[in-house]
Amino acid sequence: MGMCNATMGFSNGVVLFALPQLLAAGHVPESKIATITAVAFSPNFWSVFFAPILDVRFSRRWYATVLAAVCAICTATSIFNLHHLFLLEILALLATATANLSSSAMGGWFSNITDHKDKNILSKWMNISLICGIGVTSMLGGQLFRHLPMALAAVLVGVIVFLPATIFAIIPAPGPDRRLAGESFIQFSREVLSLLRRREVVIVLFLFLSPCSSFALTNLLGGLGDDFHASAGAISLAGGLGTFIPGVVGCALFPIFARRLPLRFFYLANGILGSVFTLSLLALPHATSTFALAIFGEFLFQAVSFSVQIGIVFEAIGPDNPLAATTFSFLTAASNIPVAYMMVADGRAYAAHGIAGSFGLDAAVCIAACMLAGLLLSKFDRRSFRAIPRLPEIAVALQQED
Repeated sequence: MGMCNATMGFSNGVVLFALPQLLAAGHVPESKIATITAVAFSPNFWSVFFAPILDVRFSRRWYATVLAAVCAICTATSIFNLHHLFLLEILALLATATANLSSSAMGGWFSNITDHKDKNILSKWMNISLICGIGVTSMLGGQLFRHLPMALAAVLVGVIVFLPATIFAIIPAPGPDRRLAGESFIQFSREVLSLLRRREVVIVLFLFLSPCSSFALTNLLGGLGDDFHASAGAISLAGGLGTFIPGVVGCALFPIFARRLPLRFFYLANGILGSVFTLSLLALPHATSTFALAIFGEFLFQAVSFSVQIGIVFEAIGPDNPLAATTFSFLTAASNIPVAYMMVADGRAYAAHGIAGSFGLDAAVCIAACMLAGLLLSKFDRRSFRAIPRLPEIAVALQQED
């Protein structure tokens, strides 16, 4: 079940890594490539506003499958439009948006059919498939485009992106909810507003919106190879393996530690430990080996962070949640926000003070945010944080008020 999330990873690897490389080879200005990439990344935030549709009318399996197919088509078609940048931008945006919504439908669906004791395992494999999917197509995409006719490479990429979704056919799925989409939007809005009135939930959202464990440096390291005197081949090899191997290891470690630590405190501990690792890199020489170590370490801590985030989301969804897909999309969208603003902050710090500025700022901000969050969490009774308030319970309370 977790491997189904590889559709999102495969698509992101092509759209956010392989396509920029092809555009650079075609002498497209870096500023334009950055704009296209930023636009393609944007659905990680705004796609949540379409999530209520995933909970009504058709089954979540239907939504997950159809959206995965559209994602595959958009990803493949974007390759044919390397010389039509406006159309390429639209296709890349649609590929990311449909990948996100397919993953949200899948997350809501799987959460409702998975026993509580197995949810951490499911989170582990969903993140392994996502991270490794990005690594696979980041490396494989470039090879396909260089050694095969463009049309054949595009078709193969489309097939690869959709392939994990074929697993949906053998996974049990509840029937569709026949309510109107408008009802789902209204109910979702009421649920969210009710959640925001609970101070426990505000703390949880603070964890997701703060830079406690964002590890945004993973999105910048690919362009810093020259600072470590790394060759193009070394950058490509370290980038591919540095995504794949730490992704597997980090996600595999998550269930082991999750049995011993509350997820929210595990999240903070991972952020602090990862930031200490980031600071330790400043003491090492600017060599290719340091660059490889930086990629492996940053992706390792980010993989653990992603797994903990999904685990917290599954806790929030709870059993038999009628808005499971909406909740999954809403909370995962919130967790992407600090990645974006920390990328901007780290980039400006690099422009001002180089590697030391970027790494130092990222680590300092993360450690400070983790300590502040830890202080806030310690003010509440530990029993209150064993689980995030269940949305179905809030829905019942609202009905009683009506």
